Amino acid sequence: MIEARFGKKLPGFELEINIALTQGILTVVGPSGAGKTTLLQCVAGLQKPSWGEIRIGGRLVFSSRKAKNVPARERRIGYLFQDYALFPHLTVEKNVLYGKPRGDDRRGKRLPLAEVLRMLGIEHLKNRYPGQISGGEKQRVALARALMTAPELLLLDEPLSALDPETRGALQRELRRLQIEWQIPFVLVTHDLQEAEFLGDQIIRIDRGRQEELGICRPAFQ
Repeated sequence: MIEARFGKKLPGFELEINIALTQGILTVVGPSGAGKTTLLQCVAGLQKPSWGEIRIGGRLVFSSRKAKNVPARERRIGYLFQDYALFPHLTVEKNVLYGKPRGDDRRGKRLPLAEVLRMLGIEHLKNRYPGQISGGEKQRVALARALMTAPELLLLDEPLSALDPETRGALQRELRRLQIEWQIPFVLVTHDLQEAEFLGDQIIRIDRGRQEELGICRPAFQ
C-alpha cells in the first residue's frame, strides 16, 4: 500500500502529488521533464520532497511536519531503473543476490533465490554476465534483484522503453502476471499511453508537475 501527498520544487515549476494505491498497478504518463522520475525518487527516498507525507505499507516514511525522512534502504521498496543498473563485473546470480536484505531483517515477503530465478525464467542465465545477455533478459535480472529486497512496493522507471516490440509485449504480460502473483502495488512510469492502459489499474498524467487523473481501468477498482 502506498499513500503519498507531497510537493517538490523543481526548476520552473513545483511537482504536486496525491496518490493512494492498495493493490494493482498505478501507471504514470507524461512528457519528458514533467516530474515522473522525481515522483518515484521521492517515494523511494532518493530525493527529499519539499513538503508532505509518504506512507508505505501503512508506515510513515516521510513527513515534513514531523521532520521524518526514513533512508531509502529502510523503506522496503524495490526500484527498477530505466537502464537496469546491473553490475557488469558480477554474474546474473550475484547481481540478483545484491538485492537481498542484509542482516536479520525479516519483514516483507521473502522467496529463495532459486524461486525468484524460476519465476522470471532466468535460471539458465545465473552464471552469465550482463554483457552476455539480451535487453529483455537484463530487464528480468533487474526485476529479480528488486524482488529479492522483499519489497512492499515496486517502482519501475520506463522499464520497457529500450526493448523491441515483441519482447516489450511479452514483458508487459509478465509484469501483469507477476503483480497478481506477488500481491504488492507497482508504480510504473511510461511515455506510452497504450502501455499505460494495458498495464494500469489506475492511470495518472503528470505535466510540469501537475497531476491529472486519467481514470480507473480495471473492474477490481470500481
